[in-house]
Amino acid sequence: MPLTLNIGKCTLLGNYRENNEDSIDVKTYPDMTLCIVADGMGGQAAGEIASKRAIDVVPRELRKHLPLAETEDQVKQVVRKAVVQTNDEIITMGSLDRDLKNMGTTIVLALWRKGRELYISNLGDSRAYLIRGGTIEQLTIDHSLAWALVENKTITPEEAKEHRFRNVLWKYLGSKEIGEGPDVKPIPIEKGDRFLLCTDGLTGPVPDEKIRKFIDEHPNVQECADGLGKLALDDGSRDNVSCIVIEVVEN
Repeated sequence: MPLTLNIGKCTLLGNYRENNEDSIDVKTYPDMTLCIVADGMGGQAAGEIASKRAIDVVPRELRKHLPLAETEDQVKQVVRKAVVQTNDEIITMGSLDRDLKNMGTTIVLALWRKGRELYISNLGDSRAYLIRGGTIEQLTIDHSLAWALVENKTITPEEAKEHRFRNVLWKYLGSKEIGEGPDVKPIPIEKGDRFLLCTDGLTGPVPDEKIRKFIDEHPNVQECADGLGKLALDDGSRDNVSCIVIEVVEN
């Protein structure tokens, strides 16, 4: 049976911020579905502008170049180039406007081309998870200084969760560190899979296992996304909170 996606999304200002620097979008075209979550940074309106730029430019570039991509490697390359182009445009905007200097944004995306795999990519500490068979798996890595210390075996993953550098990013949209673009991971999908894309406004206060339990207990994807946002605020999130919940179903 062919597969399709049910998608719910939520973005909340939260209890402590004056503006929402997160941007999220779900775009459905005849040949692809694209979900993006971006968490802006830079103060004042700069973070909000950066995250909005991310959700505008990436779809534009994918629509332009993806129809020519036939192989898995070609799809990966198109996604990387779309992210690099977005990065270049954000850096240029910051160089031309003093108020936007040093602005940036995280990004996590899921791309589906009507097949049996979902392409996942990220920069920064916005994450993608797969919830399948009663387990939750983080599909992305955080590009934070704390996680860099984990990879160097200086600290443990548990220590990274409370480390003072856990929110200090070294790679994100608007930085000069992204090189030829981010990793792009194809994930084979199955009926019943749930994917979660989210900002650290959710993952900061809410442990992975609590997220998994909540998702498993809320089958409606829109109610699930709204509920995860509320859960983060109830658990003390001091940030904007944004998420997209994706369910794989038979068409």
